[in-house]
Amino acid sequence: MKKYYKILISFMLISIIGCQKEEETIIQDDTQTFTSSSALSGLLLRTSQFPTAFDNVLDSSSCFSVQLPVTVIVNNQQIVVSNQLDYQLVQNAINQFSNDDDIVNFVYPITIVYQNFQTQILQNSNDLDDVLDECDEDDGFDEIDCININYPIVLNIYDSNNQVANTITITSNSMLFNFLSNTNSSTLLAVVFPISVTNSNGQNVVINNNAELENFIEDSISDCDDDSNGGSNNTTLTQIFTSGTWYISYFFDDVDETNYFNGYNFTFNSNGSSLAIKNSNTISGTWNIYNDSGAEKIELSFDGLLLDEIEDDWRIIEYTPTLIKLKHVSGGNGGIDYLTFTKN
Repeated sequence: MKKYYKILISFMLISIIGCQKEEETIIQDDTQTFTSSSALSGLLLRTSQFPTAFDNVLDSSSCFSVQLPVTVIVNNQQIVVSNQLDYQLVQNAINQFSNDDDIVNFVYPITIVYQNFQTQILQNSNDLDDVLDECDEDDGFDEIDCININYPIVLNIYDSNNQVANTITITSNSMLFNFLSNTNSSTLLAVVFPISVTNSNGQNVVINNNAELENFIEDSISDCDDDSNGGSNNTTLTQIFTSGTWYISYFFDDVDETNYFNGYNFTFNSNGSSLAIKNSNTISGTWNIYNDSGAEKIELSFDGLLLDEIEDDWRIIEYTPTLIKLKHVSGGNGGIDYLTFTKN
């Protein structure tokens, strides 16, 4: 009888341990986790946010969009904007004469929608002025609105022991945007793959890991609204890079190491030379923009060892007149580094 109980107890212990192992999924590959401050999270935010740049002909702001239908008056012409095709009517009225004020005046009240999907009713032009005064336009990167994530998707949330503490099922763009926006930057997240996405041609694509998802979104940027990516700039990257001075606003190599470059100001000259200056210390270098199998890249080199971490051939992800985002994939371990220059 005692032997029977010993066997029963042993069986129960094995079952309990087995259940615990099933429930406590431990991170095996940290390349499949990310935080709300990571590059992947930023791309997901731009993909899931409510689009706010596409109607800038109406409101001249990417902080919000104006809910349609809306009536506007431009150069004494009253125009009812019922859908996105009617934005061209507004643009035509603006372009019609060269000696008019080209101001878009709304017939109030109007409803505006922010990137986080919240709405606000504006009763008059004073309300609009107040919103514009409070608007904090970022340095140029807007929605990526020609691709879609096919919901639902599931995110794992890990605790301090790298075990799954919780899971959340995301069912919409607004849910994903607000979840990432309100998640602590130190919290580890992981998408449960595979997931399905729809590309700019309306085709469904299966994504199996973080790298595929990140590359898919980055590669789609040039296919989306020209106003929302660096490719829309009439000024070439070379002209932008050689204009003014720059500082490193983000550098990631396994961890965020931006602080290491605090105080450095960079100048890139049209002859291919560069200078990095911090206090009384001046470091000379070179730079070169070239095309590598269709990918635009920039190669950076500096004297000495102080800036050796940014000496590489960086893929140019996006650029505006004030911001340049770069990415490098290691040929050794496949690690991904990120470098962002912001104009002073």
